[in-house]
Amino acid sequence: MVQARTIRVLIADDHDMLRSGLAVFIETCHDIKLVGEAANGLEAIVVCSQVQPDVILMDLLMPEMDGITATRLIRQQFPNIKVVALTSYTDEALVQAALNAGVISYLVKSISIDALGDAIRDAYAGKATLAREATQALVNAAQRPPAPIYRLSKREHEVLTLIVQGKSNREIAHCLTVGVSTVKKHVSNILTKLNTNSRTEAVAIAVRHNLVNHTS
Repeated sequence: MVQARTIRVLIADDHDMLRSGLAVFIETCHDIKLVGEAANGLEAIVVCSQVQPDVILMDLLMPEMDGITATRLIRQQFPNIKVVALTSYTDEALVQAALNAGVISYLVKSISIDALGDAIRDAYAGKATLAREATQALVNAAQRPPAPIYRLSKREHEVLTLIVQGKSNREIAHCLTVGVSTVKKHVSNILTKLNTNSRTEAVAIAVRHNLVNHTS
């Protein structure tokens, strides 16, 4: 009897404890092998090119580069690699953006160990797995009225782009060569125009309505 090929997995997540937990789980699977880890999207691309995994477990909101951008770039360069979104967020915008970027499956981090193992195997076989929350998000999105128009200035678009990339106010100030107080004012204006008090929700709105360029 010919032994099935071991599934080679890369974990991309900015939380050390989660990566460690996933690594321990993978060690218990006879048919799954951990071949690399990354703490952000940029690292995921670099490690991916080095180890050529079969499946990537990809967090979506990470510093340096988000998982959606990383997924799009990886899928463009390595179309045979399957990317599984593994996240705590099930916002409609993130679900849609992740699927558009090329993830084969969308899972939440509360998934059971057994179900995660099955999802990795299914992804390797080309079969999609959507968490119940992700499916509901897609249904909600289909029923949503036309998108509103957000009138952001050029500078506010620049700041929002950096927010989506996970940068802090201080990092944004450095990138744009302005003071932190100026950045705070821009952020406040952005949140007001997007009708939210949350940076995380602002990111979701930006992704949902394509307010920023994710390929940059």
